[in-house]
Amino acid sequence: MNILLAEAEFNEENFLQSVENRIPVSNMKKIATYVEGIDEISNGNPILLVDGEKQALSFGIAKFEMRSIAEPEAEMAIRGPREGFTESIGVNTSLLRRIIKDPALKMKNLQIGKYTKTKVVISYIDGLADPGLIKEIEDRLNRIKIDGVLESGYIEQFIEDNPYSPFPQMLFTERPDVVSGNLLEGRAAIFIDGTPFCLIAPVSFFSLFQSQEDYYDRFWVGTFVRSLRFLFLGISLFLPAIYVAVTTFHQEMIPTNLMLSIASSREAVPFPAIIEVIIMEIAFEALREAGIRLPKQVGSAVSIVGALVIGQAAVQAGIVSAPMIIVVSITGIASFLVPRYSMGLTVRLLRFPIILLGGAIGLIGVMLAFILIIIHLSSLRSFGLPYLGPISTLRKPVFQDTLVRSPLWKMDYRPHLTGKYNPRRQKENLKPGPKHHSE
Repeated sequence: MNILLAEAEFNEENFLQSVENRIPVSNMKKIATYVEGIDEISNGNPILLVDGEKQALSFGIAKFEMRSIAEPEAEMAIRGPREGFTESIGVNTSLLRRIIKDPALKMKNLQIGKYTKTKVVISYIDGLADPGLIKEIEDRLNRIKIDGVLESGYIEQFIEDNPYSPFPQMLFTERPDVVSGNLLEGRAAIFIDGTPFCLIAPVSFFSLFQSQEDYYDRFWVGTFVRSLRFLFLGISLFLPAIYVAVTTFHQEMIPTNLMLSIASSREAVPFPAIIEVIIMEIAFEALREAGIRLPKQVGSAVSIVGALVIGQAAVQAGIVSAPMIIVVSITGIASFLVPRYSMGLTVRLLRFPIILLGGAIGLIGVMLAFILIIIHLSSLRSFGLPYLGPISTLRKPVFQDTLVRSPLWKMDYRPHLTGKYNPRRQKENLKPGPKHHSE
């Protein structure tokens, strides 16, 4: 479209500046190359080309349809904010700025993907985050040269420290309060346009078992719930393997009456215990996956009814024993207590090799699996930081916010691995209580 403008209304020496001052568009910028112009048009922004000018103006007036802010479905909250991120990176960063209003909150913009040209933002708090950490994240992101980025999982798989480890080395969340809490501890967040999930790095093994609601309840409640998570983590990982090992190799460890009850229930079962538990575990995992993929209206009903019907029918047909159904059910319930979905997937994956070791060499195999997991966790790093920190580093306070949740008024310092550049986060002696006035 060609537009003729009256010369008297504009300054000929700085024509673009005159246009920029007269057109009321807040998001306006100058572009100097064809590549920038093509990118702006691809993003839906019109550009103004002026005959004789070496630069053009881009007007950021593009508006795309987007999902409204709603409660996160993957991270349900009983107490806490009910708003979650959307697929718009602009909305997500604004939700974060609404919580952290300090100018120290920084945003670094990147673009990844040859064809998608996906916007990526590194967010951190200047003065809290390690500058070396931010530089490392930026270098790893700039190294990615692929056709496109469709979800945060693309980015995660390209920048994690150990891609062959089954354990997640980054945390993903769609809750702004979770991101804010981690930024205040000296970590960094990575926003990716087109996905409601934000990546957080670095993380530790214990941070993947923390929920933001742990800090919203009183510390006794938070400590109790967190202890339950670690207890049922062990049950989810090792209970089926221990059952197979004990019933196959170590029957003398079982009380006589219980052993007779288990033997009578397994009398008609044609399979050994290890085959029995693998069949039931695979069936349970298939039902759980089907419940996730099916529509919400029928997904939960299919998974629950399917488990009841298949379990009851399998016992009556003599394919599996009743104690095995109990063990698999307890194991499945225990796996639901893991608050992070990525860690829950890891637990489900590791359960099968542990069962095989327990069925092959008994409790020695179970202990061998436990030792191997500890060795592997001790060798892992998340952006250079120990995965089992702070317990592995034995830096005080070791248990302040790991296995237990200390009172907020005692957590005067940030985690030393991520907050060493500004360790103190609150004033001392904030313990609540009535004031004692001297008489």
